[in-house]
Amino acid sequence: MEKFKQEVLMQYLYGEASREVRLAIEEALHEDWELQEELKMLKRTVKQLDSLKLKSPRTSSVNAILNYAKSTEIVTPA
Repeated sequence: MEKFKQEVLMQYLYGEASREVRLAIEEALHEDWELQEELKMLKRTVKQLDSLKLKSPRTSSVNAILNYAKSTEIVTPA
């Protein structure tokens, strides 16, 4: 039985997996109860993450990060 990485299963859940991968997962789901359970767990996790009330970072924090990134930018001669 093929073992799918969590990254691939997340792509499947978000509808980002290729047709071939999607079909392979759907076929495996008919026989592999461990895969069924893992997919259920990932679905629950996605649902919980989607329900979190997240706040955007402060503008000053974003600006500090961007300024730091600019100051450490490597300039290569043309």
